[in-house]
Amino acid sequence: MIKKIVLFAAVMFLFTGCAIHQTVKPVGNFATKEVCILNNPDVRVGFMAAYKRALEGKGYVARQLPVTASIIECPLTSTYTANWRWDLAMYMHYANIKVYNNGKVVGEAVYDAKRAGLNTGKFIDADQKIGELVNQLFPGGAGS
Repeated sequence: MIKKIVLFAAVMFLFTGCAIHQTVKPVGNFATKEVCILNNPDVRVGFMAAYKRALEGKGYVARQLPVTASIIECPLTSTYTANWRWDLAMYMHYANIKVYNNGKVVGEAVYDAKRAGLNTGKFIDADQKIGELVNQLFPGGAGS
């Protein structure tokens, strides 16, 4: 009986902390429909493509800027970072998107699967997750 209790406790311990966290602070409404995105060469090219598609689907014009550009290059600017890990398959381990209005942070979306452990929910479609983050980050769409 003690072995069963110890085994149960060990299994429960493994699943404790196997959480995926997602937080979004949505942006407000803006007169501009253009979002300038600073390119991040350290992130897979597919992230920028998915981010631009999601913004354009919300009615924004997404303009890619070089990594050397400033966050005040455009009135509405965005930066991003993301990384992937291997655990039976590649999965998006972490993503962060920040939105700046005239250099001030006005919105942020974070997807964090760093403590996912045995949680199979970490094996998401990254393009869909980026779309979900953008929908939450820009709830009203362009010009709303």
